[in-house]
Amino acid sequence: QVQLVESGGGLVQPGGSLRLSCAASGVTFSSYAMSWYRQATGKERELVATITRAGAIINYPDSVKGRFTISRDNAKSTVYLQMNSLRPEDTAVYYCKGRHWTSGYEYWGQGTQVTVSS
Repeated sequence: QVQLVESGGGLVQPGGSLRLSCAASGVTFSSYAMSWYRQATGKERELVATITRAGAIINYPDSVKGRFTISRDNAKSTVYLQMNSLRPEDTAVYYCKGRHWTSGYEYWGQGTQVTVSS
């Protein structure tokens, strides 16, 4: 059974930091490009960052560049999202997604809530 389980969300003050984790099971983790998305209430889900199987990083959108960093540990089958200098507009449910490098099949986690508020 394939599972992606996010953790690390919570309530943080503006300017604070959080590190999200997404642990995968039931898949060959190194065969998947991994991404983080977020969805704020009333808005469409948006891509935040992608890390390829080889570890190359593709970041979106401009609003998180320089503040968010995606990384992966294939030995732990885990992808991370380090979020610094958080802003109220970063408030959203954050989801991880895995995409198989040949089949294109995708798996999604259940999401973790991040709330940035004083």
